[in-house]
Amino acid sequence: MHRLPALTLSAVLAVAGIAATGLSEAAPSAAAAQQCTIVNGRADASCTPGSFNPDVTQDTINHTICVSGWTSTVRPPASYTTSLKEQQKPLYGEAGVPNSELEEDHLVPLELGGAPRDPRNLWPEPRAEVATSGQAAEDKDKEENALKKAVCAGSMTLAAARQKILADWTH
Repeated sequence: MHRLPALTLSAVLAVAGIAATGLSEAAPSAAAAQQCTIVNGRADASCTPGSFNPDVTQDTINHTICVSGWTSTVRPPASYTTSLKEQQKPLYGEAGVPNSELEEDHLVPLELGGAPRDPRNLWPEPRAEVATSGQAAEDKDKEENALKKAVCAGSMTLAAARQKILADWTH
């Protein structure tokens, strides 16, 4: 578990000049100071609550997430995610961790219609070689792929898959 000084994600993003405009959910409150932690491989919900791409709904999955290669059309450039990772690392107590050991990951994955550029949906997730909780980015990727397959096969709704990720992808 990582602990860090009492900072808020909103405050750090504001200082960094990273705006969260055009988002589908309200931004975290900057009024309440908070610490961001990673527990059992999960992002801190108070710092990284997740958010959705409004273009992806149950009615649009056959034209969005279930189309091979669709995520590459919405994935933000590395320049954006690297800059955001640098701002978020101190919040999660990872300031000294090299970028190569962290993946700036979407909590709600693009494969399930997560918001591509919303800082509330992105966090610096440890890769397997540095994860201390037994859960890492590579493990979450496997879960994301399985849930996307279930949604696209019609055996699970998009809402149910998103809820599994948000509640506890490590189950």
